[in-house]
Amino acid sequence: MKFSATLSFLVLSSPVTAFAPKALAARPAFSTLTSLFGVSTEVAGEAATESFRLKFMGEEGPMSPWHDIPLMGEGGSYNMVVEIPKMTKAKMEVATKEEGNPIAQDVKKGKLRDYHGPIFWNYGCLPQTWEDPNVEHPELKCFGDNDPIDVVEIGSAALAMGSVKEVKALGVLAMIDDGELDWKVLAIATDDPLAAEYNDIGDVPEAITAGIREWFRWYKTPDDKPINAFGFDEKYLDVATAKEVIEETHEAWKKLRSGETSAGKLWTGK
Repeated sequence: MKFSATLSFLVLSSPVTAFAPKALAARPAFSTLTSLFGVSTEVAGEAATESFRLKFMGEEGPMSPWHDIPLMGEGGSYNMVVEIPKMTKAKMEVATKEEGNPIAQDVKKGKLRDYHGPIFWNYGCLPQTWEDPNVEHPELKCFGDNDPIDVVEIGSAALAMGSVKEVKALGVLAMIDDGELDWKVLAIATDDPLAAEYNDIGDVPEAITAGIREWFRWYKTPDDKPINAFGFDEKYLDVATAKEVIEETHEAWKKLRSGETSAGKLWTGK
């Protein structure tokens, strides 16, 4: 299967895309005020350049979206930091090695990184989590990817970059990227119309779960990289397991932040 064919499959088959904007946004929109905590964001540098940074500000001054925003929301939900709005291509991410951890566009080999096709779901991370590269998973025999845990949000709305959204975890997929374990938490915004119907991974239509898995399997192949693999027979693990994985990464973050685990080049504010 070629990447282009896979992309066409996702566009045509996934119910999520029915909610997508008709035209692909040239650049992702960003939030000037997050939906939670009264946290504002401000832009430094120029959009679509290596200088662009989306910085987070709290009532007392600069803050880190990775370290200073709490993991837990209300009623058992989690706070998702949105990095990439759905139907956009720029590979934006929390800069874990920069002071303050602003959102910036990833750079590879001196070039700004864009996906070769749009991502059909909102993508981001859970604050106060960390996939420890020093710890080997006992079953998968892979080490963590040194980043906060990723979230794929499947709701109907395109969420602004830099917004903080309360989400309900539904399941988790163990992606193995270049030999590293890169968990993908599947979630839905708590205020989405479908949030009341989706409570576990079995409630999510297979067209959505399969589409997400295939997108992440193939998305790097246009750069002549191998397809990504998945643990646990490529199956999504249920919501209970997802919560266990999130808690494990939260505990790993606590050790990182306290200095019990070496931060290396990561910026922890300590």
